[in-house]
Amino acid sequence: MTQAKIYPQHIDLEPVMRVQGTVRLPGSKSISNRTLLLAALSEGTTTIHDLLASDDTNVMLDALRKLGIQWEQKDERTHVVHGAGGKLPVAQADLFMGNAGTAIRPLTAALAVIGGDYTLHGVERMHERPIGDLVDALNAVGASIEYTGNPGYPPLHIRKGHVQPDRIAVRGNVSSQFLTALLMAAPLMAVAHPVTIEVVGELISKPYIEITLNLMRRFGVTVGQDGWASFTVQPGQTYRSPGSIHVEGDASSASYFLAAGAIAGGPVRVEGVGKESIQGDVRFADALELMGATITKGDNWIEAKSNGVLKAIDADFNHIPDAAMTIAVAALYADGTSILRNIASWRVKETDRLAAMATELRKVGATVEEGPDYIRVTPPETLSPATIDTYDDHRMAMCFSLASLDGAARRGNAMRINDPKCVAKTFPDYFETFSGIAQNDLS
Repeated sequence: MTQAKIYPQHIDLEPVMRVQGTVRLPGSKSISNRTLLLAALSEGTTTIHDLLASDDTNVMLDALRKLGIQWEQKDERTHVVHGAGGKLPVAQADLFMGNAGTAIRPLTAALAVIGGDYTLHGVERMHERPIGDLVDALNAVGASIEYTGNPGYPPLHIRKGHVQPDRIAVRGNVSSQFLTALLMAAPLMAVAHPVTIEVVGELISKPYIEITLNLMRRFGVTVGQDGWASFTVQPGQTYRSPGSIHVEGDASSASYFLAAGAIAGGPVRVEGVGKESIQGDVRFADALELMGATITKGDNWIEAKSNGVLKAIDADFNHIPDAAMTIAVAALYADGTSILRNIASWRVKETDRLAAMATELRKVGATVEEGPDYIRVTPPETLSPATIDTYDDHRMAMCFSLASLDGAARRGNAMRINDPKCVAKTFPDYFETFSGIAQNDLS
């Protein structure tokens, strides 16, 4: 096993000859925060197993507590949420949302429909992440949401409006979280008549909408679909607790370990997601397979191992934008130039991920072309040791740990990762887990 040297401001990763082992994944961030809000809006008490313990879920839990939702943590892996039946006991609150898009966007829609006097704000980067399409859609049908900083961005002030529309329209090409927010709030709007949500333009990240619809069904609400163009919720549906629900392992987090197995030997098995997963990011394994890795799947696990030097890839990653970041680093180990297309949404995430990824890939020696919605990566013969900046973005930190792998391409090198604590957003013990599969003893 290799050792990572941890310092207050950075972590130093030694070159790794091979990887092998099994990783139990933390809970999915997307499922965790959706489940928390649905449980809070439901009738009855919900026991949530395997909830992700991270900065983003803590933000949601703290917000729910301030809104009067009662919950308790029974043990390390179990939370119990007492639903308020579509109401919120506290009608006035100041909510700090950190940099959690999966928290602020659905909460904005729910609070605007329920009504009250609420302020929502976050870290500096959150105030640079767009929310205007969601706010404009809600205000157009009777909500009362005011920007208290730059128009189109948090912070927000929500007052009581009157939101009971027949139809509501939202753009689909910036963030699927806007549609998720409206879908989750739709049963609160569909009191006397159906509510139809129309998607304007292309809908990106469709697998994340599939997660939303699946979880809504588990809480007793079905949504009619006209393809991906519109979604209709019939009146009379209320959220009801399923009693108990398990959170799947995080498929985006799985990508780093599966890519490690594809680059540096393996096999590496991730447990908590499998062929029956409701998360679209499990399709990341298909991309690795296209690059030449051997992938096997069970009901609750996926395993990857290397077949040698990876093959270059040219593919559309609109459906798995978060996991696609891992492909950009895996491309450092390919036999030619790889192109990742249709990833414009990278620019409005925790940082401008297109610009950040291009900058850091160049540090390790890659030739990179950054386009408005694509990135082209040509690997060097050998990766240069580098100090990687992470931009307070957990995925940047986790992705570039892979650049320390040697593998069949014989390219890896020592990497210094600045601000490694940013992984607490979704995977607080990531580097310890990564060290657990890293091996330099080839005997």
